[in-house]
Amino acid sequence: MDAYAIEAKEKMEKSIAAFKVGLSKLRSGRANPAMLNGIMCDYYGEKMDITSLSSISMPEPRQLLVKPYSREDLKTIGSAIAAANLGINPQIEADAIRIIVPPLTGELRQQIAKEAKALAEEAKVSIRNVRRDALDLLKIDETMSDDYKKRVEDEIQKVVTESNKSVEDILAEKTKEILSI
Repeated sequence: MDAYAIEAKEKMEKSIAAFKVGLSKLRSGRANPAMLNGIMCDYYGEKMDITSLSSISMPEPRQLLVKPYSREDLKTIGSAIAAANLGINPQIEADAIRIIVPPLTGELRQQIAKEAKALAEEAKVSIRNVRRDALDLLKIDETMSDDYKKRVEDEIQKVVTESNKSVEDILAEKTKEILSI
C-alpha cells in the first residue's frame, strides 16, 4: 500500500474512533459511565472534566455513582451534570452523587437513534474530507507516473469504502442497542 493510502487510512481510523467516542456518550437505556465524559465543571475558576475530579462507578445496570475526590466539589459536579442536559437527574448524597438512568420511551429511543445517525454522517463527511485531501496531495506530486497515481487513487478509494462500511456496521450495532427494549 502506498504512503498516501496508509496516511489516509490512519486519519480515517481516527475519524472512526471519534465517532465511537461520540456514540458512547449517547444513552442506550442503561447506565454507562462514558455518558458523563466531556462534562465540564467549575473547579476553582478553571473548567475541568468531571472524570478528573471524581470516580464513576456503576453499582446497578440503571445507576451511576459519582464519588468526588473532594467533598467540596460535590455541588459543582452535581450542577454540571444537571446542566449537561442528558435527561438524567443527579441526586446529591452525603459524599456521592447518585444518578438513576430512567428507562427510555419509544419516542426518545427514536430521537437518540437519529442523533446516532447524524454522528455517523459526520464521520462519513470526515472520511470524505480525508480522501479529498489525499487526492489533492497526490495530484500535486510530480514524481509519480499517471498509472501509479491511478493505482494509488484506487487504493485510497478501497480504504474509504472499508471505513464507510465500518461506520455503517458500528451505527447498525448501536441503533440495535438503542432501539432494543
